[in-house]
Amino acid sequence: MATSSPPVWLVTGASRGLGLHWAGAALSRGDRVAATARNSSSLEPLVREFGDQVLPLAFDVADSAAVRQAVGETEHRFGGIDVLVNNAGHALRGAVEEVSEEQARAQFDVNFFGALWTTRAVLPGMRARGHGRIIQVSSYGGLVAYPTMGLYHSSKWALESMSQALAAEVAHQGILVTLVEPLTFATGLGATAPAVDPMPEYEPVREALMAGMKDAPFVTGDAATTADALLAIVDAPNPPLRVLFGTGGIEPLQEEYDRRISEFRAWDHIARLAQGVSE
Repeated sequence: MATSSPPVWLVTGASRGLGLHWAGAALSRGDRVAATARNSSSLEPLVREFGDQVLPLAFDVADSAAVRQAVGETEHRFGGIDVLVNNAGHALRGAVEEVSEEQARAQFDVNFFGALWTTRAVLPGMRARGHGRIIQVSSYGGLVAYPTMGLYHSSKWALESMSQALAAEVAHQGILVTLVEPLTFATGLGATAPAVDPMPEYEPVREALMAGMKDAPFVTGDAATTADALLAIVDAPNPPLRVLFGTGGIEPLQEEYDRRISEFRAWDHIARLAQGVSE
């Protein structure tokens, strides 16, 4: 990514996990980073190590007014934002019936609306400068859906569709959008998620899911190793709309999509019936 000065990043959820490693990688190569978290004290290690390269910002990404203020502070401090990384999120576990209304709204507030507010806030500045990169941190769970993770998956599926539409809307403005799809990494993603009250009716589903996971091809990776991959995507002149982070995901994904197409074909007579087309 060509800029006249070191690129400026805005990384949400930068105090731990993937966000911390990515912010550190950008800073280590001389870029500047506005690092965000709910608690400013959690960003102190970055500030101690990188000093004025870091702008620590404490706010809730679900608060659209706070998001706009943070983007304004970043642009004032560094002159603009070249890279937005929407990493803040948590993973809510629970069957659809088990999740409370408050938990469901909180899941979307962080995983979807938080990314929506930050994306909208950076677009005017990126458009004015004629360039920008938006990295939406989705999940393998944004491409598939497993039982007991329905609300988490739905928040990521919403992010996926919004971002795909956005990519087509802003490409002519020099703004490129990529959905990063991490598989399994030790990030503590579920650490901040609220616990649901489990219902015994769904225990067989949980047991079957755990049994199936024993044969899954996914290997839990080290979050630190993703930093080089993230930098490569940010620096790529023509980045993909979607990219998997981690191995073992392509074959199950192929099977999932093949099943979808096969089912559509098997029930195409209903599609034709809905159109009023007789056999």
